[in-house]
Amino acid sequence: MKKLKGLIIMLLISLCTFGFTACQSDSGNVNTNKDTTTNTLGYEQITQVEAKEIMESGVEYILIDARTDEEFASGHIEGAILIPEYEIASRAEQELSDKDALILVYCRSGRRSKIASEELANLGYTNVKEFGGIIDWQYEIVK
Repeated sequence: MKKLKGLIIMLLISLCTFGFTACQSDSGNVNTNKDTTTNTLGYEQITQVEAKEIMESGVEYILIDARTDEEFASGHIEGAILIPEYEIASRAEQELSDKDALILVYCRSGRRSKIASEELANLGYTNVKEFGGIIDWQYEIVK
């Protein structure tokens, strides 16, 4: 019985020590704000609610749809500019002259918008916010 208590105490001490070190911050690459994440890729991931709030706030922004022509034609968020993810590198600097402009990016599910956002950041755009895919968009779209 004494050995069992000793093992349990040692296990608890080990778990507490591991838990303490595992909860320490790394290099601060993640913004711990409630709903946003700034990653090491140079853009900020926001929620769709935050994106909608920006769109309704009156602040100037550019809205990029990173899907294909066909997907865009089937329905998109009003005011979006179609620049497919695979064309961002070749078209961004021609169509997005202000590298400090607020740019919101979405696609179908969120994969291509992340790729496009990373590419924009690599090209020197400083205020890119990615908010996932239109399949989760709870607001109006236009066709």
